[in-house]
Amino acid sequence: MYITITPQKLGNNYSPSSADFVGYLEKENQGLEQAGMEHFFNQYDDEISADEVVKEIDGNGAKLKKTEPKFYSITVSPSKYELNRLQNNSEDLKRYTRELMKDYVASFNREINGRPINIDDIKYYAKIEHQRTFKGTDWQIRENQPSATKILQLKTEIRNIKEGRAEGNIKLLQNKVDRLEKEAPHQQDGKRIVQGMPKAGNQSHIHIIVSRKDASNTFSLSPGSKHKASEVEMHGKNVKRGFDRDQFFDRAEKTFDRTFSYQRNFAETYRARKDFIKNPKIYFASLMKLPINERAIAFRMMKESDIPMLPSIPVTQAQLAMKVFNRLRRGVDIAIKSSSIGI
Repeated sequence: MYITITPQKLGNNYSPSSADFVGYLEKENQGLEQAGMEHFFNQYDDEISADEVVKEIDGNGAKLKKTEPKFYSITVSPSKYELNRLQNNSEDLKRYTRELMKDYVASFNREINGRPINIDDIKYYAKIEHQRTFKGTDWQIRENQPSATKILQLKTEIRNIKEGRAEGNIKLLQNKVDRLEKEAPHQQDGKRIVQGMPKAGNQSHIHIIVSRKDASNTFSLSPGSKHKASEVEMHGKNVKRGFDRDQFFDRAEKTFDRTFSYQRNFAETYRARKDFIKNPKIYFASLMKLPINERAIAFRMMKESDIPMLPSIPVTQAQLAMKVFNRLRRGVDIAIKSSSIGI
């Protein structure tokens, strides 16, 4: 499972309204009948309209400056293995979201009126989506780029010949295009993977919009705070502050596992991914100590993930560890950099 938390930013300032983001999340509903639509929901209500979401989020940013985020976007992307455990993607993910947001509030080291914050102290809206498209940052697109560049050049030559600006053999050039299309390293359903192409398989995931201010529009609750489980003196009083990201990500996995009786492999855990970035020697040492069947599943998960892997299996475990590390770590670094709040 991958979870990112990002503030919505426009240039040097943060988005003054949630309207554009909410509109973006409505894209899958276009052209669908009412019964087939996915609606916004929160902790207690279903079928919340996009207009209500915008009104509630935009109206809950008292005293926030242009340089401060008005709301945060939490994206929760279960793996295909986790999704396979669900009986009903929409309803199960909705149920999970409501438990997940309890983990979210529990990860704040804050008190309101002398008590720990609870789920009723935050204002959030969530939406389930079932589609994903390939983006320019995806490793398949990047590794297909040399082929894409050559294909574009050839197509430009063909167009120039057709429009009389150049001379050449169109059939020969088209044959080269066809060959490059087939030889591109990453294909889906027999076609070269290109930006904007829908991803195959179960792509269900969760988008959550959570207000920076609490439900009373009084207190600021920032999951982007760099202060973790600390206290600071303000106006003569000790005030708790901070958001424990490690705790949130770790609890999110445990809540999923408990809710759906999911047996999580070592390679899927947040702690393992963090070790991979911070201390790869510990990561691979732990990986090699796994029972043979669990280790085989771990390697399969790593290879099948959206992180670039080698297409062939090296002869020795040492070779595998080194080659997987070199490719996988680059991919994870890019994934982490895409979010301003992550591991």
